[in-house]
Amino acid sequence: MSKNNRFFISCLQKLSFISILFFPVSVLFSQQTIEAIHFATGKPVQVKIENGEIASVMEIQKLKNADKAFFIAPGFFDNQVNGFAGVSFAFGESDLTPEGIEKATRELWKFGVTTYLPTLTTNSREVLEKNFSLLAKAVNDPQLLGSIPGFHLEGPYINPADGFRGAHPKQFVRLPDWDEFQALNKAAGGKILQVTLAPEVEGAQEFIKKCRENSVIVAAGHHNANREQLDEAVQNGVRIATHLGNGCANLINRHNNPLWPQLSNDSLWISIICDGFHLLPEEIRVFYKTKGVAKTIITSDVTSYAALPPGVYKTQTGETIELTKEGKLHYPEQQVLYGSASPITKGVGNMMKVTGCSLADAIQMASTNPAKLYNLNDRGALEVGKRADLILFTLDDFVIDIQKTFVNGELVYQNNK
Repeated sequence: MSKNNRFFISCLQKLSFISILFFPVSVLFSQQTIEAIHFATGKPVQVKIENGEIASVMEIQKLKNADKAFFIAPGFFDNQVNGFAGVSFAFGESDLTPEGIEKATRELWKFGVTTYLPTLTTNSREVLEKNFSLLAKAVNDPQLLGSIPGFHLEGPYINPADGFRGAHPKQFVRLPDWDEFQALNKAAGGKILQVTLAPEVEGAQEFIKKCRENSVIVAAGHHNANREQLDEAVQNGVRIATHLGNGCANLINRHNNPLWPQLSNDSLWISIICDGFHLLPEEIRVFYKTKGVAKTIITSDVTSYAALPPGVYKTQTGETIELTKEGKLHYPEQQVLYGSASPITKGVGNMMKVTGCSLADAIQMASTNPAKLYNLNDRGALEVGKRADLILFTLDDFVIDIQKTFVNGELVYQNNK
């Protein structure tokens, strides 16, 4: 070997050592292997992760560490999150910040939520534009690892009547306005994935058509549409009913009410809140039997009071509410619900408890179905090529306890208790 060749090889070796020394650790160790119980088959599997994706799912004879036999499943996809852990996405008074968005996301990871849609409810255009602008920056925030693919606008184009309007402030309820929506979506970086509206209000049907033409999912919610109005809305592009059974007046006609049309239309999906407070067990069973696993989505509709200690709180508007140790969020004197404070883990467990559905079916309704609805085909399944958005958990008496959460292949939460 010539002197020049020896010098050249020596330089290459030094460069290789330097590149290894300074190469990002995340790249050097981008491969990992997990052993757990497959949520659908109940059999031990070995899951390999490479570069943020599921590289293989292989059935094995037994787990190496049988004392820690956790289930493994795709992470939960919550399509309606108004806030979490003291952070509100919906109110102008909350002074939403990038730090608050990151805090809410990290707290949601602890409950196995690897994808969610921050949800803004009926408010002034100014507040909606401001909060959407802040949230839009989170979509590509590398710290959040793609957990926020877009947003859900619930209102302001809903039925203004008491009961159907729910907790949405009446002064901000208005008719559908396509120019306003385009401005809101521009503020949101074009990432409003779903709009919930009332199909029966003036201008709603044309608005629905425009949403469909622009690939925005439209949901019927906080409405009093009759069968003809609902069926027309579905034909024009409505895909799903938002939190069916809620956002509905207490006093309705037993025959002519918005529930029957939504249940009877076979093309309509539904989302339901299964926290044990918003719907009775028999309601959940009927909804589930009617729509089936393929067209049901479990949602939480959580507010900023979720993951906070039980106690009495003052709302942004000065009202007194109570969060009980059981997780019920209500006005203590009237015993009327204020909103939801239970993460989606409770809803998944309660769905299994009251309907008798399998863990596989419950995971489909909380993970796979929403990914399918929003055409986010890179997630929502424990399959090769999907994002490694994974949860490891125990299941005891219908209580899901998250042990580890992986987002895009990164371990973002581990239960060290």
